[in-house]
Amino acid sequence: MKIIGFNGSPRISGGTAWAVSKVLEGAKLKGATTKLFSAGELDIRPCSGCLGCIHKDCCVMMDDMQKVYDDLRESEALVFGTPVYMGQMSAQAKAFTDRLFAHHTPRFSPRFKEEYSNKKLVLLFTQGNPDRDKFKVYYDYTRDMFEMLEFVVEETVVIANTRTEPAFRQKEIPIKLQSVGFSLVESIRKI
Repeated sequence: MKIIGFNGSPRISGGTAWAVSKVLEGAKLKGATTKLFSAGELDIRPCSGCLGCIHKDCCVMMDDMQKVYDDLRESEALVFGTPVYMGQMSAQAKAFTDRLFAHHTPRFSPRFKEEYSNKKLVLLFTQGNPDRDKFKVYYDYTRDMFEMLEFVVEETVVIANTRTEPAFRQKEIPIKLQSVGFSLVESIRKI
């Protein structure tokens, strides 16, 4: 069983990276093989809208997203983490999600492939705002977007108030994140 994580923060060792790693750590303790990709270490350009993926059946942009595609194809689940910037996911996380179009399409698309559907997904948002529901509309929108791409959203985790108290210092958060990893593995085993 393979689970990959994507840290959508440009900071490779910040709070979002730590949180995604904690979920992966929980999954690993339950027997999963894990791998973490960090936007800050990758050259992932935004989708150019060239539609090369429609004609070639894969993304024609040659950058680090090619590495992610290979691991995502082989995985059973994705842990997608992003900090909240201006009420939304980071630009790096948005580039990643836009580039999923090359392989993950809605069921109604003529390019739909069953092999890319039903991957489990954990959405993880870190935000400085102390009101964890402040951006709920956006979190729901993001969940709906991933579900349209045929991901199965297992859980949406919001870590709030990170400006005042970093996630790793919030007492209940490490245990919560590790248990999300445990649950994700158990959910995959039920398939």
